[in-house]
Amino acid sequence: MSSQPDLDRLQRRLGYQFKQPEYLLLALTHRSYGNQNNERLEFLGDSIVNMVIAEHLFLNFEKAREGQLSRLRARMVKGVTLAEIGREFDLGRYLRLGSGELKSGGFRRDSILADTVESIIGAIYLDSDFDTCREQVLIWFRQRLENLNLQDTQKDPKTRLQEFLQSRQYPLPQYEVISVDGEAHAQTFHVSCALPSLDRKTTGVGSSRRLAEQQAARSALKALGVESEE
Repeated sequence: MSSQPDLDRLQRRLGYQFKQPEYLLLALTHRSYGNQNNERLEFLGDSIVNMVIAEHLFLNFEKAREGQLSRLRARMVKGVTLAEIGREFDLGRYLRLGSGELKSGGFRRDSILADTVESIIGAIYLDSDFDTCREQVLIWFRQRLENLNLQDTQKDPKTRLQEFLQSRQYPLPQYEVISVDGEAHAQTFHVSCALPSLDRKTTGVGSSRRLAEQQAARSALKALGVESEE
């Protein structure tokens, strides 16, 4: 269990001081720890963050179409982004996990970190009000929101490659992890992408398997002549 000084430190990182710290403690409690866990808070926080980001995008991208807004929101609230925010707060050290999750490195897992961020958002809402919660979410996402533009609404390389192949009734690509380098907290993934319509595999490198696969798919699109070299 996290000690009170740890929770004080975490609240300074979050930029929010809980009036009822038990909400924060519950938000940090994974289901593997016991029946009293953060699953219900995660449900609440997921709805709130989607609403807050949707409202911000609606107000700040007046010329964007519905599909563009949806893709921008998906870019912001996807698990990888939420996990990145969780790592910025060093949430892994505060999580309450069952022994199995502790042994398997659950404190580093993207899905657990992302769920915990959403749980904390839900906890802040219960501890305060919607306006306060909105303010916190926008502070946490500020830099990412400022860097958004409508070019970000383009579908990701893996989706574009899959749709191109499906439109021609070609087999789907096969991704394979070639190697993983580095320590657990700073790994580099090397991934290959094999296409029956190409006589060679393309490769990608990234800080996660997903990012490496995206790079390999982008290379495949260029090799197929679908997209030009930048």
